[in-house]
Amino acid sequence: MLWRPYKILYNLNRSKPVEFCGSALANLCEFPPLMRQEAGRQLRRVQRGLDPHDWKPVNPVGRGAREIRIRDANGAFRVIYVANIRDAIYVLHCFQKKSEKTAFVDLSLAARRYREALNNKESKP
Repeated sequence: MLWRPYKILYNLNRSKPVEFCGSALANLCEFPPLMRQEAGRQLRRVQRGLDPHDWKPVNPVGRGAREIRIRDANGAFRVIYVANIRDAIYVLHCFQKKSEKTAFVDLSLAARRYREALNNKESKP
């Protein structure tokens, strides 16, 4: 009976803050309301140390980068993040996919923000 409250408190203590890089937050706010809400749910799972329901690694961006995949009738939406830099989750890029393959522009932007996050890590103690 006590294991459940302990598990909830344990997960609350392990919650990492979410930091948005560049215009990622503004891009996320442009998602349709239901997609924005689902992206928030999935990021909350990541904060608790769990995997999102639908994700895949994005190796061209950088080591540990992942992509949350959200779909509905409006299309496919993606949130690229990395959770293994310092003690925060960095949301690198949020966008709507227009084609089957992820656009080079989106991957290169996320990779640039990944490098910036790494550089900030090295400059801070």
